[in-house]
Amino acid sequence: MRAKVSVIGAGMVGGTSAQRLAERGYSDVVLLDIVEGLARGKALDILQSLPVVGSDAGIIGTASYDDVADSDIVVITSGIARKPGMSREDLVLTNMKIVAGVCENVARVAPESIVVVVTNPLDAMVQLALSVTGFERGRVIGQSGILDTARLRTFIAEELGVAVTSVSAYVLGGHGNTMLALPRLCTVGGVPLRELLPPERVEALVQRAVNGGAEIVGLLQTGSAYYAPSAAAVSMVDSIVLDRKNILPCAVQLKGEYGIDDVVVGVPVKLGAAGVEQVLELALTDDEMAALRRSADAVRETVTLMGLR
Repeated sequence: MRAKVSVIGAGMVGGTSAQRLAERGYSDVVLLDIVEGLARGKALDILQSLPVVGSDAGIIGTASYDDVADSDIVVITSGIARKPGMSREDLVLTNMKIVAGVCENVARVAPESIVVVVTNPLDAMVQLALSVTGFERGRVIGQSGILDTARLRTFIAEELGVAVTSVSAYVLGGHGNTMLALPRLCTVGGVPLRELLPPERVEALVQRAVNGGAEIVGLLQTGSAYYAPSAAAVSMVDSIVLDRKNILPCAVQLKGEYGIDDVVVGVPVKLGAAGVEQVLELALTDDEMAALRRSADAVRETVTLMGLR
């Protein structure tokens, strides 16, 4: 019996996520959007592509949360991107209203589901989803570090002319300018990155990864990244549905790990059928630990702005 995965929000990230999931074939997919016809149109287009790629998965588009009932996993992509002239506070408060409404409905129709949050500001939206749904922390997680790490791995592979699968890297902390890349732990074929590149090149690659989303926005002029974010979100669904127990950097509420309590930041977790099955604590240096805690403090500021504290 196939799993049931619902994607809330049929924009570019949501629509692409639904396509990737349907092509996997291990789940039936529900794509929901409040814009009349948007989700139904995209779902019908995806459905007609599945014979070509050889998937028998089902997919429907809808504007009704009744169709989301009993989902195993719900991926939340609803929200708006920051627009020119829009303050950070405006973005936070607008997406807060959207995500809160989504989470109320998810808790009502799919109370046993695992929730994967993609909407920005990511860490604060995970904290909001936890508060609204009342789910335990292992069932409400955010996609951030997988994307940021993928960007860093991409740039390292390009720089060295190696297969990206040979590059191992971690980016922790909040999804934004306070994210914490760990070049000390980056390896290429098991060789420490710092033995392959001078410090200034390593730092340049790290900074490009930190600014990866902004670079794409600048090139597109209208819109933001969606191929990489959707791939990152679906990799989380893969690990949950298939119980792979992959170690992935995800946004999760910490309960004393890394000396941080009751705030959501990105850290390595074991992701399996139950959601977050373990939070892994890396041995960080004093400077790295201080940077991670500063990132957590930045998330707390946003959470306070939302009135959750």
